[in-house]
Amino acid sequence: MQSDGMAEGGAILVIDAGTTSNRAMVFAPDGAVRALAQRPLTQHYPQPGRVEHDAEEIWQCVLACARQAVAQVGGADRIAAIGMANQRETVVAWDKVSGAPLSRAIVWQDRRTAPACEALREAGHEAAVQAATGLILDPYFSATKMAWLIANVPEVRAAKEAGRLALGTVESWLLYKLTGGAHLSDASNASRTSLLPLAGADWDEGLCDLFGVPRAALPEICDCAGPIGMALPEWLGAPVPVTGMAGDQQAATIGQACLAVGETKATYGTGAFVLANMGAQVPSSAHRLLATVLWQLGGERVYALEGSVFVAGSLVQWLRDSLGLIDAAAETEALARSVPDSGGVVIVPALAGLGAPHWRADARASITGLTFASTRAHLARAALEAMAMQTRDLAEAFAADGARWTRLRIDGGMSANDWMAQDLADVLALPVERPASVETTALGAGMLAGLGAGLFGSLDEAGRAMGGTRHTFAPAMAEAVREERTGGWKRALETV
Repeated sequence: MQSDGMAEGGAILVIDAGTTSNRAMVFAPDGAVRALAQRPLTQHYPQPGRVEHDAEEIWQCVLACARQAVAQVGGADRIAAIGMANQRETVVAWDKVSGAPLSRAIVWQDRRTAPACEALREAGHEAAVQAATGLILDPYFSATKMAWLIANVPEVRAAKEAGRLALGTVESWLLYKLTGGAHLSDASNASRTSLLPLAGADWDEGLCDLFGVPRAALPEICDCAGPIGMALPEWLGAPVPVTGMAGDQQAATIGQACLAVGETKATYGTGAFVLANMGAQVPSSAHRLLATVLWQLGGERVYALEGSVFVAGSLVQWLRDSLGLIDAAAETEALARSVPDSGGVVIVPALAGLGAPHWRADARASITGLTFASTRAHLARAALEAMAMQTRDLAEAFAADGARWTRLRIDGGMSANDWMAQDLADVLALPVERPASVETTALGAGMLAGLGAGLFGSLDEAGRAMGGTRHTFAPAMAEAVREERTGGWKRALETV
């Protein structure tokens, strides 16, 4: 008998459906990774400000990764449960009878509904929406995307009129495909739509009417752990229960063991997302942060304050793919170390507008301070410095809302960059902790799935069993340098 529990079918398959790639990982109950499969996801940019995914490609990519990971550990009989984490706010519309997508998915980065958000704001609805849902009026969230699809895609509108329309975010779409028809969304993802009141158990009819989203097309809301559904045997070779589900940022917060009030994490992936555990009381923000469901178990919720930055790793991707300044993202660390500073270059990465705490859908990216002496090393360093500066803006907003950070736990692909991690500690003047494995999104989904399958009695127990060691970066920057950086950043913000 194997000590990792896999011979007894105790492993956990996690589907991590991200923005630029999809992955499947298999965890042993002690948190060890036993299998990993990953595939890129095609990005579609049909017009400026528009970002789309092919929903069928998401499904086929996830299925291929899951099959590959399960094969690596010897088959589906080794798998006790499935957990899912997903890019949030991205909207899929499909025919609930045929199961076919009715359009491309509108991705969370997409800004096409900015005019609709502005119209709702001018009509005086933002305060009420934020009070109910914790969210401001911004194209980032799902409701205006859903309304846009109904208004602008004939196939979606026809499905609505025929009573066949299903709307959901990515986890809802994948669960529907995995189970052959279950239409559910967990509370953490549902709280990102602008249609779920934070203090309410279900979709709000008034909000649905305000945004023009038919209640009948929406999924049922469920806990983040428990008997969510059963994957059909045709997909993995045997039926496997889906017992954990959460939006990627909530899953990462759980995976970082931010299980007590005040614990805060930042994930640096395509975007950057900071969440602070606020406990069982519904939080509110007076400084343009978001309130959101962190998790729901047994119908009881824990909430978080969140700051969402739209562009983080995608800035480095842009330097690589669009400008050709680097061949690989990993080059940025050596380039940043090769110069003593950015040479006065400041990048404000508003390539998809500015998120929290500014919330400017109209903002456009800027690069200031260029001279003939500027090199690609200065640009690479400025790109990494922008991560710390955007995070500092959030730190100030969290503190103003009464949620001052005492330390910051980081994860996501960019956090593997030691230079950036140290720069964060320096600019924030706080210790920054990075786990030995930065795959905390998948780990958090695995913890939820293990809890839902009965492998653990609580999230605390799951965290103790599956968590690992951490490396701490201590602040070492002189206050004068920190002030100079902050001043340069604030001046650059005025240009966008």
